[in-house]
Amino acid sequence: MPRLARRSILAGLAATGGMAAFGRARAQGSQQLSIATGTTGGVYYPLGGGLANLLSRSIPGLSATVEVTGGSVANLQLLGAGRADLVFTQVDAAVDAVRGNERFKGRPVAARAIAVLYTNRMQVVTTAASGITSLEGMKGKRISTGAPGSATEVMAFRLLEAAGLDRDKDFRARERLSPAESTNAVKDGKLDAYFFVSGVPTSAITDLGASPGVQLVLIDHDQYVPRIVEKHGPVYFPEVIPAGTYPGQATDNRQMSVANILAVREDMPEAQVAALLKAAWEGREELGRVHAEGRNFALAAQKSAAAGIPWHKAAEAFWTAQGAKLA
Repeated sequence: MPRLARRSILAGLAATGGMAAFGRARAQGSQQLSIATGTTGGVYYPLGGGLANLLSRSIPGLSATVEVTGGSVANLQLLGAGRADLVFTQVDAAVDAVRGNERFKGRPVAARAIAVLYTNRMQVVTTAASGITSLEGMKGKRISTGAPGSATEVMAFRLLEAAGLDRDKDFRARERLSPAESTNAVKDGKLDAYFFVSGVPTSAITDLGASPGVQLVLIDHDQYVPRIVEKHGPVYFPEVIPAGTYPGQATDNRQMSVANILAVREDMPEAQVAALLKAAWEGREELGRVHAEGRNFALAAQKSAAAGIPWHKAAEAFWTAQGAKLA
């Protein structure tokens, strides 16, 4: 389990309705809410910071904190252990957690979705200098498959398998680095390529593309989606990262995507879930100012199929009342 770093965000102003009821229930003392996000080079962390600030200002007596973690898998493990209250996660990792599969074997997590956020894009990142133009061309190279405990790692392993590559035998070196660490390693000539799943644009890849003397290359891989879906279920889908999303990105990148959700434990009180959702939904424009992906937090995205795991009872009621067509 990666070491955690915590940033406190102080509580703020009063609210109404369900939030007021929740505030009265917590009137005897400040309620701490731990939000597990991801690495500092991705989208979960800044968006989580914006969410924590919004919730702390909107819900009486609430002090939200954000945790820097390895990502989705670590977040769900923290949720299951009672060390996080609200987590950002990819749907594929959440499905594994609820079913007790793979990294959660024998330790299922009673996670429940409360909101569908935005799409995470698998980005296979390299440079023209590496000579890599396909996944198969990564054989014998030095790569990173993402930070330990990240959904990047889960998704990278599935993609490598679909491409017929052995993650343990086919590479000169396979590191487990964060996106920021991976970018620095590529700049220093210590790494040839890396995987990172996130919203776009993400700061680490922008940094690499903007580096003097570097020609950024994103490797296409959407052709492997049907094979992966056949084995792991319909949690992935093909999308395109348009040319120019990153500095030096000359062509569209045809890649594999997965939805992101906010999740809590099944036993979180309904009043608390309702208060969190009310504050987040009413402050969604603020989240869009924190990061562009925050603008994709939309009513049309609230679908049971996109959530991947069961809804928390209060979330299902909230979205239905907002007019979402969950089915």
